[in-house]
Amino acid sequence: MAEKRKILLVDDEPDIVKTVEKRLQSEGYDVLIAADGVDALEKARIEKPDLVILDLMLPKMDGYKVCAMLKKDSRYAKIPVVMFTARIQETDEKLGFECGADAYITKPFNSRELLEKIRILLSQRPSTPETAPST
Repeated sequence: MAEKRKILLVDDEPDIVKTVEKRLQSEGYDVLIAADGVDALEKARIEKPDLVILDLMLPKMDGYKVCAMLKKDSRYAKIPVVMFTARIQETDEKLGFECGADAYITKPFNSRELLEKIRILLSQRPSTPETAPST
């Protein structure tokens, strides 16, 4: 039996977390939760999720900084990051991609669109844990 893919969901809105978590679990994903940027960075480094769904407006450290820090570290750079936010300005989306985001989804969101984006990003990444490039 294949191991469940692990998704780190980072959002400080409990209703959003509950809704997205249930939807992801119903699709067979193992869901980890973080409610602020510092906790998100720590959990990403410890748990090495297969994908991160990251809100931008977070306590302690914003999503842009969390994404940039993960993407600048070779140990975590290949983890896909989906920016998941209510910020709909084109400049916000541009900044998200400049920080290294792999996708940008705005709230309110379509769960089918979110799940399809997750499937696409995970299909581009092998599920074998810690496939570090040899140097």
